[in-house]
Amino acid sequence: MRTLLTILLVIMTVASMAVAADKPNFSGDWTLDATKSDFGPMPPPQSMTRKIDHSDPSLTVTQAMVGGPQGDQTSTLKYSTDGKETTNDMMGSPVKWTAKWDGDALVMNAKADFQGNEVTLQDKWTLSGDGKVLTDVFHIGTAQGEFDITYVMNKK
Repeated sequence: MRTLLTILLVIMTVASMAVAADKPNFSGDWTLDATKSDFGPMPPPQSMTRKIDHSDPSLTVTQAMVGGPQGDQTSTLKYSTDGKETTNDMMGSPVKWTAKWDGDALVMNAKADFQGNEVTLQDKWTLSGDGKVLTDVFHIGTAQGEFDITYVMNKK
């Protein structure tokens, strides 16, 4: 019986390590594929790039966007994929984020207040099997309604 328990413990340990190893790594330089993206009610940017440094649980994203609803902008956001809260500045307001894995998808959630308007944000990232396409579904909820923006990005 003791041998059986030891074997089960070893199998469970190896299986949990395999599951942890299956998490995608989003590191790299990414460019927007506007033809495959869906901007919902928002005007599309002229271009967008992301430089992602991902070493679980640390995730740093530097994004540069030309054009679009907020004009040209560059931002750097930091997340912790283990569910610990992080704070990033967005449009001059501090926004608290939590990020965690949902299977092989990374889901980041936030509630924000932009000039008295409460906004909920959910950012869900998935990576293609070959690791060359990042799909980012960004859900925005406001008092006026909800909508999604889907960014499809190709690895350089």
